[in-house]
Amino acid sequence: MPRLVDTTIRVLSQEPLAGTISTAELLRLAEILDGARFAYLEVSGGGVFDACVRRGVESPWERIRGLKARVKTPLALAMRGRFLVGPRPVPDELVRRFVLSAAASGIDVFRLNDPLNDVDNLRVAADAIREAGCEFDCGLVYGSQQHKALLSAAAKLPELGAARVVLHDAAGLLQPHRASVLVKELREASGLPVGIYCQGAGGNALAATLEGARAGADLMACAVYPVALSLLRVSAEAAAQALAGIGLDPGVDLDAVWRAAELVDDHMGDAVVAPLQPRLAVRSAQRKIPVGLVAALDDQLRASGAADRLDEILEEVERVRVEAGSAPLAAPIGQIVASQAIVNVLGANRYGTLVDEFRNLVSGRFGRTPGPIDPALGRAVELLGGSADEPPTDMDALRESAKGLAASEEELLLLALFPGEAEPLLRAIRHRAIGEETPAAQGVDRSREQQIRDVVRIIQDTGVGEITIEEQGTRVSVRRTPETPLPAAVAPAAAGEEPGELLEQSASGLVRVESPMVGTFYRSPQPGSPSFVEEGQAVAAGQTLCVLEAMKLMNEVKAEIEAVVRRIHVGNAESVEYGQLLFELEPLNGRPAGL
Repeated sequence: MPRLVDTTIRVLSQEPLAGTISTAELLRLAEILDGARFAYLEVSGGGVFDACVRRGVESPWERIRGLKARVKTPLALAMRGRFLVGPRPVPDELVRRFVLSAAASGIDVFRLNDPLNDVDNLRVAADAIREAGCEFDCGLVYGSQQHKALLSAAAKLPELGAARVVLHDAAGLLQPHRASVLVKELREASGLPVGIYCQGAGGNALAATLEGARAGADLMACAVYPVALSLLRVSAEAAAQALAGIGLDPGVDLDAVWRAAELVDDHMGDAVVAPLQPRLAVRSAQRKIPVGLVAALDDQLRASGAADRLDEILEEVERVRVEAGSAPLAAPIGQIVASQAIVNVLGANRYGTLVDEFRNLVSGRFGRTPGPIDPALGRAVELLGGSADEPPTDMDALRESAKGLAASEEELLLLALFPGEAEPLLRAIRHRAIGEETPAAQGVDRSREQQIRDVVRIIQDTGVGEITIEEQGTRVSVRRTPETPLPAAVAPAAAGEEPGELLEQSASGLVRVESPMVGTFYRSPQPGSPSFVEEGQAVAAGQTLCVLEAMKLMNEVKAEIEAVVRRIHVGNAESVEYGQLLFELEPLNGRPAGL
């Protein structure tokens, strides 16, 4: 008989629901789910680590240990192979250390997948999991439209020691009839049991799950009803009853599941989860793009005053995905492809500027893509070259520099995986250890934060100029600011001209360096580090001027000429629009090439 895996705690611990339920209530939820007879509880993954670090209040490792102390059901963690829990691949030593720390904290089962379905990217993690004495399932992400490549990857999984193959549909692409066929084909290709993880609107995910079970799938992912309804997941209650109705009873205690649903519902209430507005859910289902990615794109376009171009961007996302090797749009590849699509459309010059991680994807630094790279795109990346290799993390040097901040191997790993971002979290933990409050701990509670977001959304969606709310002694005002018009379209690069940053020479002879994307401007690689450049400083061609963060990806902006930085127009950590002036440079050797 098939078994169910509950993902409720993981989904509640990552955006957009992170913070909806306190840790104390999550622990109580875990105790209820522990009595529901699930195969295991998937409680952590990339989104959880990211949310914990960015919120700066609680260590993701402590949460795992707290859950482990209260349940007997095995705990699971979702991991992206060489990417671990972040947006880019990390050295093998970090992969091994992360796995061993996760196992020591209480993880029993790992759900391992590579966003490109490149099995070679899973080998180091698989070896480390076996070393830790844990079990792992290998996920294959559906959505590349490269059927032979998917089955070829499945055939390689037994040599890794996987317990099963998991067919993972993150974008709601999998139709029920295809689920039935694929489960059989994957089992035949690999010789392993097959599980299925689906999400999608309109009941499609549940239908695909049921057809997968009929075809012999032995493991299905689900979440309690309020979470499933909000984020288009398979409802544990509906799946258990439907499976029992077709003679495949998973043995779940439905009374316990409904009690868990009531607890979650008490905290989620009637609030609409912001990223799943109907217009976004409809576009996600129609375009077959993960709904979280659609919501992130919508936010980016609203910030740039280009909300009316969402459909145009979504069309470009699919074009870019195919040209870049037909990778599925699961994280972090979806964010990388979407960032490049925004640059292509708003710049009116396809691939005139290339996002750093996108160059690495096309050049093969992230692994083999399921399909071929478009030849023209490949040539553009060769001309520009991949982004510079990051120096390997020296854990001994990091340990020395983190004295007084990182108190354990796992905290050291957070610093290595989230440089700069993890420091506020660890400082908060150290302050709590000596009884001091930190700004993060004193922050706005989740309900108030959601209220402010709702007011901002009203301002954005209507013609209202200002809204003020006063409640319990707190006054919040949100005011509309004039939208910055989009810059005129940039002419396509001439034949043979190398793509690059937005450069324009003014009448004064100074070269303007403008932002190639919407994002957040950072003058230094991480908090506390020296700035990349200062006013009056001479820079060489190719030297980094700043980094722009967009959709959790860091992109370097580099000087294309030898010059002196005459003026920096943006402050650190400020938001910037496409085409906004960042720097003015005085050329040292005449006019830049091409001007």
